[in-house]
Amino acid sequence: PATGGGGAGPCGRSACEAPEQERRLRALFQKLDVNRDGALCIHDLAEGLGRLGLHRTELDLLKIVKAGDKDLDGQLDFEEFVHYLQDHEKKLRLVFKSLDKKNDGRIDAQEIVQSLRDLGVKISEQQAEKILKSMDKNGTMTIDWNEWRDYHLLHPVENIPEIILYWKHSTIFDVGENLTVPDEFTVEERQTGMWWRHLVAGGGAGAVSRTCTAPLDRLKVLMQVHASRSNNMCIIGGFTQMIREGGPRSLWRGNGINVLKIAPESAIKFMAYEQIKRFIGTDQEMLRIHERLLAGSLAGAIAQSSIYPMEVLKTRMALRKTGQYSGMLDCAKNILSKEGMAAFYKGYIPNMLGIIPYAGIDLAVYETLKNAWLQRYAVNSADPGVFVLLACGTISSTCGQLASYPLALVRTRMQAQASVEGAPEVTMRGLFKHILKTEGAFGLYRGLAPNFMKVIPAVSISYVVYENLKMTLGVQSR
Repeated sequence: PATGGGGAGPCGRSACEAPEQERRLRALFQKLDVNRDGALCIHDLAEGLGRLGLHRTELDLLKIVKAGDKDLDGQLDFEEFVHYLQDHEKKLRLVFKSLDKKNDGRIDAQEIVQSLRDLGVKISEQQAEKILKSMDKNGTMTIDWNEWRDYHLLHPVENIPEIILYWKHSTIFDVGENLTVPDEFTVEERQTGMWWRHLVAGGGAGAVSRTCTAPLDRLKVLMQVHASRSNNMCIIGGFTQMIREGGPRSLWRGNGINVLKIAPESAIKFMAYEQIKRFIGTDQEMLRIHERLLAGSLAGAIAQSSIYPMEVLKTRMALRKTGQYSGMLDCAKNILSKEGMAAFYKGYIPNMLGIIPYAGIDLAVYETLKNAWLQRYAVNSADPGVFVLLACGTISSTCGQLASYPLALVRTRMQAQASVEGAPEVTMRGLFKHILKTEGAFGLYRGLAPNFMKVIPAVSISYVVYENLKMTLGVQSR
């Protein structure tokens, strides 16, 4: 019996649906298992689906096996096949629900036209009817859930537009460290030029968010560099010291360059990510989490290498005394004349090493939370709502920062160290040993409190500003 839009009927999506689904999937598996060996390879899928009148490209079949193959043996056993199809049907349900504008459990030509228009793609009603005819089994010129599911059977939906549209987090949240893996954009967002509007809105949101949380960021830098067992700097004491030394304006030292570096870093990272994706995947929608991590980390390393002198300048500007430099250019000239070009790359190695734990843990935690929410709560839409999105972004970035924090602290201390002629050069290894010997493991986490204090306000401010800038720039919200 038809289940309407996936939730109608006495059972809905409850447990009584499960045995029927397993019987259906077992029967399908047996039909596809041409060699009767209890496993499906690409050849089995091609031949079995051909017999059912469903023709898929070799690339599509490769995607299916890659997505479902948990033990990496190049084929799907029954358990892997069921797990893949259940996840696949869940995504198909979300797409069906998003197309079913009238919420009557059926999709007609007008709904297809409207949905594509929302994504910036214009088609005529005649073209929409052609799409319908290809799926419509009973000639009603509407598609119910069963027709939709059967037509898209074993057709990969890696990154369905609904999920990509609603779950951007790298573009939206700015916590001061631009080390996250860039977001994916739908094909429609690329074609209609919405992607650059998202990036501009994200850059503007980052600028406002960093400026609002700059006092906490400067305090973090001061604590990372100057706090020790003998100089136990606390939050209130740190703020008092800064205001006493340079007045309230001194709380924003180093913020100018911190905001300036957003644009070049984001642009370089996004362009590098897109190019690296082309080398890694045979098609852009095919990247899995570990491939995204690799592409994102490499893109992050390229972007950080390009703007790294600005990172050193930011640290020196944040630590400067009143009257020490007249501005950014004066600070840069001073470093260049007294310490040489190499000073602009101090702390470069711990910075590069910090990218992988930060980006990896942020991405893994975010994807885990996202998938857990989609599995449990995504019935009618992939839209998680503001609070879920903020919570997931905050938790993932906090975990990423916690993992890479010792490397960030060592990087900041190395950046702060002015080169003195004849004095031995401070190395990353030497600094780690010195901190552990004099302060213990706790010394590697100096400044963590103000760093975490700024995460929630930074995420919240960047989200609010991002949403407002999106509207100003004419990004279509669905």
